[in-house]
Amino acid sequence: MRRVTLPHTNLQVSVMCLGTAELGAYLKGEDAVHLVEEYLNLGGNFIDTAHCYAFWTPAGAGCSERELGRIIRTLGVREQVVVATKGGHSAGGADYPRPDGYMSPEVVARDLTESLERLQMETVDLYYLHRDDPRVPVDEVIDSLNEHIRAGRVRAIGASNWSTGRIEQANRYASENGLQGFVISQVQWSLAVPNWKVTADPTTRYVTEEDAEWYARHGIPIAAYTATASGYFAGTQKGEEGFGNPVNAERRERARQLAEQLGVSPTQVALAWLLHQKPAVIPIFATGNLEHLRECMRAVEVSLSAQQVEWLARGNRRQEGPA
Repeated sequence: MRRVTLPHTNLQVSVMCLGTAELGAYLKGEDAVHLVEEYLNLGGNFIDTAHCYAFWTPAGAGCSERELGRIIRTLGVREQVVVATKGGHSAGGADYPRPDGYMSPEVVARDLTESLERLQMETVDLYYLHRDDPRVPVDEVIDSLNEHIRAGRVRAIGASNWSTGRIEQANRYASENGLQGFVISQVQWSLAVPNWKVTADPTTRYVTEEDAEWYARHGIPIAAYTATASGYFAGTQKGEEGFGNPVNAERRERARQLAEQLGVSPTQVALAWLLHQKPAVIPIFATGNLEHLRECMRAVEVSLSAQQVEWLARGNRRQEGPA
């Protein structure tokens, strides 16, 4: 399993990240232990959770962090894994009430404290701000996060659902003041373009072509959530609801054709497409099924040519199939 070193850190993370959004809710106990153990056996070491996971389930907010912490202690693998969690999320209705200043230094500090308590860890390897709030100046954000780094509560920081413009402002301030900036960005990206629009919810974002060029130019890796497009390339109903549109239907058909040619699954082709992008992309996937876990992890073995990567996204009028 190839690994990526996060810039300006000594953190080396596997290029496939295990998402745990509903860990402790629908996946728990020995089944959860076996899944994480198999992920580690397959070469993974990067696990993603959040303060708000999974407030939309009966188990409620915090269940993912508590269960993940329990599993890591059960397996005795704390030194082998890079644990990422997130705080500073906006309100999620009655199940996740939040103050208006959800990204203020005081609220983020409280989120971090609660996350560490749930995980039963003194330090989290990577701490993302789950959402952005332009009302909070970037200097205030960077200053407060670096206080947590100096206190040993956080090793590195990332941005989640931030615009490239705000990340650039934050990292420029960090560089000019000898502070640590954001070393990774977690944002939606997959071969399928989502049906939702950024303008409908400015606190969530997906990667555009312009964004991808910016990340490549600045050398900031992307942790891509919903990397499998909610199972769209496997034909799931959830995938159809979030990604079913004519553009994606053509992309899925091209992925099916190429998968048949390569002897792999369309989902593996879609993940491989991400892994062949620039900048470095680390797909995040979540599953409770061991076979699906193995399928996703084996996407790292799928090699695509530059022509195939281009063809999957745009097709080619001069040819019917991939090069």
